[in-house]
Order: sequence, then C-alpha cells, then structure tokens
Amino acid sequence: MLDLRDLTKIYPNGQHALERFSLSVPHGEITAVIGGSGCGKSTLLRLVSGLETPTRGKVSIDGETVIEPHPRINMIFQEPRLLPWLTVAGNVGFGLADLDRTARDEIVASGLARVGLSDYAERWPKELSGGQAQRVAIARALVVNPEVLLLDEPFSALDAFTRADLQDHLLDIWAASKPTMIIVTHDIDEALFLARRIVIMQPSPGRIMQVLDIDLPERPDRHSPAFGDIRQHLRQLLHRSLGKLPSVNGSALKSVQG
Repeated sequence: MLDLRDLTKIYPNGQHALERFSLSVPHGEITAVIGGSGCGKSTLLRLVSGLETPTRGKVSIDGETVIEPHPRINMIFQEPRLLPWLTVAGNVGFGLADLDRTARDEIVASGLARVGLSDYAERWPKELSGGQAQRVAIARALVVNPEVLLLDEPFSALDAFTRADLQDHLLDIWAASKPTMIIVTHDIDEALFLARRIVIMQPSPGRIMQVLDIDLPERPDRHSPAFGDIRQHLRQLLHRSLGKLPSVNGSALKSVQG
C-alpha cells in the first residue's frame, strides 16, 4: 500500500504548492491525477518519489516512510531524459550497474523486448523518434522492477496517434507485473483510458477537490457512450476546479472523497 498523509509543500520563496493531500493507493492500482496549472501535480510526484521533502505530512510504502529516492519507486518524466552518450541498451541498463554483465544484458534485452525495441539496442538516442525514446524511458524505469511507478505527463509531447499507441502499450506492460501507478496528466481521455480512479485537483494551493471511482472496464472503448459521458462530466469538474460552477451529473462514476 502506498499511503500519502496530509502532504503539504511550501517552498522557501513562499509558494504554497500543495495542501493536505491524502490518498491511499492499493498495490497494483492505476490512479490518475488531473487538474489545471498550479495544482501541484508535479510537486506531488516529486514528494512521492522522494526527490523532495514535504513541509508537512509523509509518504509511506507498506509502512516505511519515504524520505529520499527509494528503490521500490521509479519515475517517468514528460521528456525521456536519455543520456546521449549511451546507446539504447546502455540507457536501459543504467540503473543495473551493480549486476554482472551477463545478468544486466539479459535484463536489458528482456526490457527492450517488452517495449518492442529489441532491434534498437545499439542505436543512439538521437536516432530515435519521440515515441521510441519514450519507450526506452519506460523500459529503463521497469527493468529495476519498481513496485510503484510514477508518470509525469509521459506522453504529452507526442502526436495523438503515438500517444494512443503508447497508452495501450503501457497497459500491456502493466498487466505483466501490475506495479502501482500514479499518472499525472492534463488529458482527460488518457486518464479515463488508463485509470479506474481519478483525482481532480484544484489550485492555489494545490489540493484535492474530488476522488472518483470510474465504472469502466480495463482498456475501455474511447468511442463508447459511457466513455463520452464521463469525459463530459470530468470536463465540468475541471471547470469547477478553476472557479466555474456548472451543475454536474455522472451515473458511471461516484465520488469517494469530496
């Protein structure tokens, strides 16, 4: 269980980025976090990852408090952040330096196969498309077998076709080992496709407005009436989070925290 209790972050310059964020995420669940700019979404992931320390509150995984980058938690950023002086295989194996060469090569080969890039091991990052580079970043994050995977707008820089393809591929990879996943996104369709629970944030300071259970199957049909209804409901909630207050209804979801 990943447990986030009363997370608050106030930066030295006085910026109040996050206020009393509390959420428990069971093993193997995919949770999406959506909201406008200034909602503290990226700050939240940095706190969960141990890259930053909360002003108040704490992050724990199975009762162990996270106070620094943790081996059971890994993160994928919006940009692939590949090391240009390493090959694709070198980038994927970067976090496996403590293993012997044979074991590392086997794990890297398996990781590249999972993201469909077995033939790209000796290529350089500059030779990859945006989608291929992000696949390498996904493989690099997964080869260390994290129990928790954090994704910060991982596909936002990609075209719509590549984005949809990688969303589908991410679910294939998740199904193999089912790590707990928290994905931050501005894309409502992405949140609905990947997650069965969605956190709606509001800004200044960033805080939870609502947490919703989504009553859709895994890998839902993006063109189904139910998907369209919930998409519209979430759009209305996002407007409310930014200070607009239209009435909202939604039979295919329910609020679990308001």
